[in-house]
Amino acid sequence: GGADSVDAVRGEYNAIAAMPGFSYENAGHYGWHGLLDGSADGEHEAKARAAFERAETLVAGAREADLSTPFPLDGDPDAGVHLLILDEILYAADRGLVDADAVVDLVESKPDGLELVVTGSHDEPTYLDGVADLITNVRKVAHPFDDGQRARRGTEF
Repeated sequence: GGADSVDAVRGEYNAIAAMPGFSYENAGHYGWHGLLDGSADGEHEAKARAAFERAETLVAGAREADLSTPFPLDGDPDAGVHLLILDEILYAADRGLVDADAVVDLVESKPDGLELVVTGSHDEPTYLDGVADLITNVRKVAHPFDDGQRARRGTEF
């Protein structure tokens, strides 16, 4: 089996839904741009642009918020967040769906109390050198995808 739609990919969504104080917004387009889902480039670009604009709104809200103490667990994300994860944003920049300079500007604009995590590049995002506080490189050595296996329940979703 494998994931054929966003509805089939539930691992991280279910984990987040089970934790108080977390919210999840899927603002991007399902599938890998130009690789697996066959959707049009314009669809991916529009979704990526909307997702990035949402991230800018959340960072702006965090700049206005008092991040010195935790928010109530039922707080509104628009009122400020302490942790913002932009999953696959670097991949979107690699594919030209989001401007890498805009990602740099977003990282530079974050307030001190906000932990901003950006993920998703297959290449080292050298444009973040000297801008990001911490850069790690998680590298695949081998994966069942290499042998044609699709996403597996309990592992990838």
